[in-house]
Amino acid sequence: MLSLLMLMLMGCLPKQTLHHNNLERDYFVHVPKELPADAPLVFFLHGYKGNARIYSLVGMKKQADELGFVVAFPQGTETSEGKTYWNAQLTIGDTDDIGYLSELAAHLQGELGLDPTRTYATGISNGGFMSYTLACQAPEVFHGVGSVIGTMSGETWQTCPEASVPIFQLSGTEDDVVPIDGSMDPENGWGGAPEMTSVIERWAKVNGCTETVSVDVDDQGATTGTRHTGCESGAEVLYFEVDGMGHELPKWGWQAELSRFLMTLPAPQPAND
Repeated sequence: MLSLLMLMLMGCLPKQTLHHNNLERDYFVHVPKELPADAPLVFFLHGYKGNARIYSLVGMKKQADELGFVVAFPQGTETSEGKTYWNAQLTIGDTDDIGYLSELAAHLQGELGLDPTRTYATGISNGGFMSYTLACQAPEVFHGVGSVIGTMSGETWQTCPEASVPIFQLSGTEDDVVPIDGSMDPENGWGGAPEMTSVIERWAKVNGCTETVSVDVDDQGATTGTRHTGCESGAEVLYFEVDGMGHELPKWGWQAELSRFLMTLPAPQPAND
């Protein structure tokens, strides 16, 4: 009898490739059947040692169909130890993932007629780290990010310019892999950012947010939601903290919260000359 995983994989997306820096980079892309013109593009990045094909099953395709956006699932490369990763300014490899993901965004925008001002980077764990790195190093390409059980790497925290980018963050209070108290080991460049509240406050300040409001979540009171609003150009910061959750995916509908956050962001305003 086929396993549940095999049955799920039978309905997975076909693999596509993009040549970048002498590498054939794999990705998967889901395009809704009734895609509106100038639709947004959302990248969803897998975690450390993860696989893009598997992560395409976490529920973002359903959100893309309902809200009218394209969702892409790129595949990271391997470290010398054979572990897949995203190079969020880490020291475990030298892959140019900033360049690759930026080129892939331009490729998909041109191929599918997508709105280049509404491209977003999201991901789980290491994918969340990479999303923050893209917000810092390629804000002209990625106009909003979502990090689920990730944070900023030490180098990204230290060197991030003060560019205004909307931020969605979801963390668990009992996460011992990416602790919310900022105590992650700095080995290989992972740790170095402070506690999550300071990361959120940093982005709220840079984005010019002036108000803080609570957000209700229907998960039996286990999640605290805080929205920093009144921000310049609408670049809000939304932070969910799940009480008792470790380094795992939450049980409630975080995909819908993340997707609604991104789809209601205003298009970025052109810089003044």
